[in-house]
Amino acid sequence: MWPQAFSFLKKSTAIAVLISASLQAGASATDGSEQSDTSGNSNYSDYLSPALRANVENLKSQARQNATDSTNLVARSRLLADWIDAHALAALPGSPFGSRVRLNAALGSEQTNLADKIAEVDALISEYTLRDERPEVLGVLSAESLGPFEAGGLGTIRQTWQVGSQGMNKGGGFWIARHFSALYGEFQTDDPSAEGYVSISSSNSTVEFRAKSILARGPHGGFRAPEPALAFELVRGELEPGDSVTITYGDLTGGGPGLRITSIAGDSVPLPVYVALDQDQPWLMLPIQPFKIRGSNAVGVHGFAPSIVAVGEEFEVSVRAEDQFYNRAHDGAAMPSFHVFDGQKLLAKTLPGGSAIQTFSLSFNEIGPKWLRIVAADGSITGRFNPILVKQNPAQRLFWGDTHGHSGYAEGIGNIDGFMRFARDDARLDFVTHSEHDTWLDEAEWRLMRNKTQEFDEPGKFTPFLGYEWTTPAKRGGHHNVLFRTAKGRQRVSALEFATLSELYLELREQNSEDDVLIIPHAHNPGDSRLSDPRMERLIEIMSMHGTHQWFAKNYLSKGHQVGFVAASDDHLSHPGYSAPSRDTLAQRGGVSGVFAAENSRNAIFKALRNRQTFASSVDRIIVEAALNETPMGQRAQFSESREIVGQVVGSHGIESITLFKNDRALQSVDYIDADWSPESAQQQVRIEFTSDSTPFYPGDAPRGWRHWKGQLITTGVVVDAAQGSDFVNPNTQYLTPADDAGAFNFATQTRGDESFIDLTLSNITADATLVLEMQDTLETGSAPPFLRTHQMNQGGRFEVKLSELAAGKVSQTFPVSGYEDGVSVRAVVAAPEKIRKFRFTDAEQVTHGDQYFVVVRQMNGGMAWSSPIWVGGYPAR
Repeated sequence: MWPQAFSFLKKSTAIAVLISASLQAGASATDGSEQSDTSGNSNYSDYLSPALRANVENLKSQARQNATDSTNLVARSRLLADWIDAHALAALPGSPFGSRVRLNAALGSEQTNLADKIAEVDALISEYTLRDERPEVLGVLSAESLGPFEAGGLGTIRQTWQVGSQGMNKGGGFWIARHFSALYGEFQTDDPSAEGYVSISSSNSTVEFRAKSILARGPHGGFRAPEPALAFELVRGELEPGDSVTITYGDLTGGGPGLRITSIAGDSVPLPVYVALDQDQPWLMLPIQPFKIRGSNAVGVHGFAPSIVAVGEEFEVSVRAEDQFYNRAHDGAAMPSFHVFDGQKLLAKTLPGGSAIQTFSLSFNEIGPKWLRIVAADGSITGRFNPILVKQNPAQRLFWGDTHGHSGYAEGIGNIDGFMRFARDDARLDFVTHSEHDTWLDEAEWRLMRNKTQEFDEPGKFTPFLGYEWTTPAKRGGHHNVLFRTAKGRQRVSALEFATLSELYLELREQNSEDDVLIIPHAHNPGDSRLSDPRMERLIEIMSMHGTHQWFAKNYLSKGHQVGFVAASDDHLSHPGYSAPSRDTLAQRGGVSGVFAAENSRNAIFKALRNRQTFASSVDRIIVEAALNETPMGQRAQFSESREIVGQVVGSHGIESITLFKNDRALQSVDYIDADWSPESAQQQVRIEFTSDSTPFYPGDAPRGWRHWKGQLITTGVVVDAAQGSDFVNPNTQYLTPADDAGAFNFATQTRGDESFIDLTLSNITADATLVLEMQDTLETGSAPPFLRTHQMNQGGRFEVKLSELAAGKVSQTFPVSGYEDGVSVRAVVAAPEKIRKFRFTDAEQVTHGDQYFVVVRQMNGGMAWSSPIWVGGYPAR
């Protein structure tokens, strides 16, 4: 019988392996600033306090005598969870399943999958008994080299297991796991001359292993459904203590080129290995070796600067060289020198061959917007800064942060040190929250997060806020990010123990002053908008890498909740604030939150967040200023029948449109990019737009998944001088490549509550010029899939436009799919719209108490921003 996790059912060719989360190497170690009550002794068998040791020994004894059942599930789960926490606090290797067992104590026998939960408890008791009493049987895993390896390149990686005291019997083996987000190339054992060949060898020449395919689910397999994974079974001989086994990824001895290295740069990228010592033992994870992946050569560059500065003020800016995956480029002699320009004026130069990130100081003596360009000395690479607005004695500054990002303490990748360094140095954020899923956190990881939040605090420069993501299914409240004003001594109110939204609110208030807590539900796993604590739940997250979800605002605002808007990355790769999509789930670049505050300090920023002095923006860091009757965004104005909304937008790219929403209805809109159709002109700009709605089909369900658009673009009677996917940043889901026929292109993109674009520059336009889209059927995708309406197949079809029709304006066609009307349109647009726009809207309709207004901005490159609402009259929920 082949070993499997939490199940001992025989299967002849494949095993269902249920893996729930990955612990990164070192994740459970504390830095010494806060010590556990139960981990003070260095002896392995003495990491438990005397009282807990007695209870654990009693649990072991009871488990040997009788299995867990519905009558003892709660008590055993609670004690087992305390045991696992103590084990983790002692920095001892454990199971990735461990932390979740505490949820059994909260939910008890009411769970629908009760039999599976009971089996998991028994399996964990067995595993931790082994780790407690005979840890030496699991041997020692080491890596020949931890890197750095080049992102996206080819390499060879070796991990070696020194056999433990029990050896390994026939039927045992290794599961060669891979993190579902790590994006390594394929593992294969069939062709030694091909990419990704994985081999296994041993110092014991009498043993033989055979490659097998198993089905693996979770972060080390298919995250939502089982997927095939590689394992090696010991089919001849036995391994003895002192033997070794080496797994080689990208073995070169057969002429192969190596393993395709993941495109994700980081200091703690996993290649997990699980071991089973005989045919009856379940898989046990060995301590993960943290491989280091560095960026490759510079092909891009980006600049970061404060958004609002004073005239004559000296401020620091950063130039970051990037590889093709948006990683920080590899430092080295190949690094070009970059010139920074304000218009045609040279402001600064970086050092040739220097660091990939270089900083310097600037100042400006005139008010107004600045759009700085970056150009490599040889002209091969160009980039831009976020916009800068120079003001005379600004009363408030604009600070940028990411309130929702992950590393590897749940189902993500990396560690908190890398997460914080990226936020501070790469993304140049002013504040950030490492908001890990609480249902995967053990006590050691929480203490580590608390310590590191304090360690990385730099008053006046960089503010990490301690937080976590309270994680439950939508039927128990949905996902909510919880932020604390300060870190010292804070305890998480975990969904493992407080499993409903009402319990979360009550217990957070019981343990903390409500002024020190901020709760932010997010749309990807939507919170229950019928419930909202008005004193702690002051903001909602409406955009992230998971999609654009303006419908989420309607859910809360229509129920009377006074909440402001933020955007976040929800990045799971330790890259907050400047995310790079690479999957069909977290498929778009994420967002950031703009916060208006008088100064860059912990109290000022946290107070501004709680006071809704915020707006949501894509990573472009669009500047949005808006007021209604002089009342700024996020506030409630006195009742007046006369209502004027004024402000300005400063974009990183040309502004496409500004729309005023009243009570979630578009009241007025100004479009800045429509152009007259002029086929006689030397060149004409045409934009193809794809749109889809992400609103849940049923109330309370998760949002509709990504709509994928895929097919061929064909033009006739016209010359295509240039074709560009203006928002194409995801190499795995978006492409625009020339087809075999002249004037034809193969394309793929996706939308989820937003728009995606293909821009064409046309010339030699004839009277009968046409544009045709031949689109394939595609299946919706997206993690946290809807559970009431499953992902649907979206029908493709043909969309043909005679370009002469554009003289009358935009030409559109809908593509209906089970309650939604997705759209494709073609229109003539200006080539270079203005990047700054002032706006003034007046509400001439009937007004009443409690009306709310907010502004939505769209940029030419697909970037968006949403001002927090302004309420007029009425009163907030209490």
